[in-house]
Amino acid sequence: MYCLDLPMSFSDSREQWFRYTVIVHVVHKRKLLQNESLNGGGTLFVNKHPNLRVRVVHGNTLTAAVILNEIPRDVNEVFLTGATSKLGRAIALYLARRRVRVLMLTKSTERFMKIQREAPVECQKYLVQVTNCKEAKQCKTWIIGKWSTPREQSWAPSGTHFYQFVVPPIIPFRRDCTYGKLAAMRLPKDVTGLGTCEYTMGRGIVHACHAGGLVHLLEGWTHHEVGAIDVDQIDVVWEAALKHGLKPLYNSP
Repeated sequence: MYCLDLPMSFSDSREQWFRYTVIVHVVHKRKLLQNESLNGGGTLFVNKHPNLRVRVVHGNTLTAAVILNEIPRDVNEVFLTGATSKLGRAIALYLARRRVRVLMLTKSTERFMKIQREAPVECQKYLVQVTNCKEAKQCKTWIIGKWSTPREQSWAPSGTHFYQFVVPPIIPFRRDCTYGKLAAMRLPKDVTGLGTCEYTMGRGIVHACHAGGLVHLLEGWTHHEVGAIDVDQIDVVWEAALKHGLKPLYNSP
């Protein structure tokens, strides 16, 4: 890993934090910390190098927070694909706590039940396993965490809004539906000198996971953010991001 020096107008301390966080950005762009099968979502690094002087941060806690805060509070049912992934699990458990019924698309009953058992007993009934998109034909809130074909999207009822955390984003096939973009946040106004853009993002806008790395260090947190997302930290990270002037780019209909 290496650090890039970017021209920022932060105060001295914030500039140092940002330069430090660029290390995390480089790892993020390679998707290394988000690959569970490759390194356990970053746990391999911290286990192998317990004396690391940098914090290893996958940033997915803030990604989950951005997606969850986009969903209107009056929604009582969602359809979730990529349901057993790192983000899918966290989103499902958080929504279950809010008493939202989550139709979790997975053919693995074992994985589904493992996640369901993590929910408080009184909330477990809100997690429901489904094995095909047809079972969500009455649900107008789809959260896409796995590539969805036009055929699969065709099962969504007219007026559905597709939230998504899949890369690359799905093709907006349905003209009678609306599509959100990838979770992102706008950097504070006092950040200047940015000479590049991220992926499909505008200038001064970064993926939520990258913003998560910045927040982690601006807060001075000393723990590593690796492995499974701590659902209890979703609101904590969200409030910290807002405190530091980061603003979500909402994609709600």
